[in-house]
Amino acid sequence: MTDLPMRLNAHLAAAQPSATYRMIDRVAERKAAGVAVISLSAGEPDFDTPVHVREAAIAAIHAGHTRYTQVAGLRPLREAIAAKFARENGLPTRWQDTIVCSGGKQVIYNALAATLNPGDEVIVPAPFWVSYPEMVALCGARAVTVPCTEASGFKLTPEALSNAITPRTRWLILNSPSNPTGAVYSRAELQALAEVLLRHPHVLLLSDDIYEHLTFDGECFVTMAQVEPRLAERTLTMNGVSKAYAMTGWRIGYATGPQWLLQAMEKLQGQQTSGASSISQHAALAALKGPQGFVSEVRQVFQRRRDLVVERLNRGFGLRCARPAGAFYAFASCEGLIGRSSAGGRLLRTDEDVALALLDEAQVAVMQGSAFGLGPYLRIAYAIDDASLARACDAIQTFCEGSTP
Repeated sequence: MTDLPMRLNAHLAAAQPSATYRMIDRVAERKAAGVAVISLSAGEPDFDTPVHVREAAIAAIHAGHTRYTQVAGLRPLREAIAAKFARENGLPTRWQDTIVCSGGKQVIYNALAATLNPGDEVIVPAPFWVSYPEMVALCGARAVTVPCTEASGFKLTPEALSNAITPRTRWLILNSPSNPTGAVYSRAELQALAEVLLRHPHVLLLSDDIYEHLTFDGECFVTMAQVEPRLAERTLTMNGVSKAYAMTGWRIGYATGPQWLLQAMEKLQGQQTSGASSISQHAALAALKGPQGFVSEVRQVFQRRRDLVVERLNRGFGLRCARPAGAFYAFASCEGLIGRSSAGGRLLRTDEDVALALLDEAQVAVMQGSAFGLGPYLRIAYAIDDASLARACDAIQTFCEGSTP
């Protein structure tokens, strides 16, 4: 047998597998073995996709809408996306100024792949969604992570942004509401960041608004291009149907931005996936144009769950949890458990040790904050039914109380 050189792309070798999916795999293995694990690790709403959206997809199948679409998406869907940006975000948008991709992740990857060159830098505030720095690495560039501590509400400050910008900076990625912290930037906070960006015209902004509709306590969502129109020509505003309409598996993300960028993304997509699923696009059209009551109902449910989780976590020994303003994640400090031992004898040296011990001993899956760039924290996704959530909180509390010095 001839030994062939098994060489991988150097950029792929520099990237790491998704920490979230590694935990999902661990949960699947345990469930397959008959262990009743409660998973608080996946960022996926537990609601069914609205009935009218599912019916629209079925109708599209029966109508024969099963062929290739335009690379950038069906025109009726792009018109609905443009109308959404104008109606909800105050962004005057033509349908030609939109693009549809196979999920929000592809929107982001396409934008980075179309613009990054070796030596370029991308500013990624930490805590961050686990895929941001890995996508930057896959594009041959370098992610510059900027720690955003609990003292700043886990949000990027103008001073930290200014200090991170160099002549090599190509992008700033901003996610509000945030995965993993639930932090939401106010209009004043975005304006302060915009003032910094206006002084650096070589820096592009990627505004990840995927959790836009999940803000609590009357918090008003605003996006950067809305707050500072002077940045519109170098801002990509992305969103999708996955979180707001419980359509994670339908794989539809979308964006608006300057024509030069959208054209580059479309060119890349034309040689990559050729566009999103035709049936999913018809479903997304129904979601955006149909009744919106589902969105407000889901928001109320998540706010109730947030209150339950935060209150219960703050009862737990060694835990501290601020009240998130959006998304469906709690980001709880487990600093009080570090250096202790679990009831099962595991030394808890890091937040990953805490997460693994919770899985093995309490049958509760959470994500370690260090996977998102800041430890020792635990990201707890409260996107499951109330009864399971309450049982998980009980198990976490019992686990913490059972730890010893």
